Amino acid sequence: MVGTKYLVAVTLACIAIILAPGPSVMFVLARAIAWGRWTAYLTAIGNALGMFTLSVVVAIGLGPIFQRYPLVLLLAQALGGLYLIYLGVQALRHRRAHVDAMLTVDEAKPSPARIIREGFMVGVLNPKGLVFFAAVFPQFIDPDGGPVTIQLLIFGAIFAVLCILLDGTWGLIVGSSRDWFVNSDGRLLTLRIIGGLVMITLGVLVLIPLGWSLLFPS
Repeated sequence: MVGTKYLVAVTLACIAIILAPGPSVMFVLARAIAWGRWTAYLTAIGNALGMFTLSVVVAIGLGPIFQRYPLVLLLAQALGGLYLIYLGVQALRHRRAHVDAMLTVDEAKPSPARIIREGFMVGVLNPKGLVFFAAVFPQFIDPDGGPVTIQLLIFGAIFAVLCILLDGTWGLIVGSSRDWFVNSDGRLLTLRIIGGLVMITLGVLVLIPLGWSLLFPS
């Protein structure tokens, strides 16, 4: 059984990394602006599932591979950035159709399965989470706490639950302000554009370190 002091320490570390602005947080907020609080909350759930999946992969032995082969880590970073840019471009391309559909039929909003799936993709390809699970989690291993793999899975579950609580709360708060815009397609269109631009910008910011490392290798 993992000692209490180790659980407290890993919980505090998880809270710190989750609250730090990153792909997952910004993506949840972008969805809150574009589609509302419950879409944001489902996105947070999908993201948490993706992050937990990532922690499972690390727990069963992928962490050392990322540490030994930096190219694999760079590939995960590139995929995450490109996926965010893709989602942002799609939001901009279909902004008018999305707004028109929102004002006429409820089905215009993405389905819950699609919302969770997209949140999952952002979470599982989050380079910040990957680095955190592979490099930080091992520091909290309790020598007397049993199998290391089980401990890492527990840490990953803690992280996932905190993601739902913290990211979901932000999504509910930001998404609530969207209600003021529902009676104006101009306001909704502006929100959709902002949401798309935020995702594109975030994707570019994720890719910048990758491009820098390729141009100026250390």
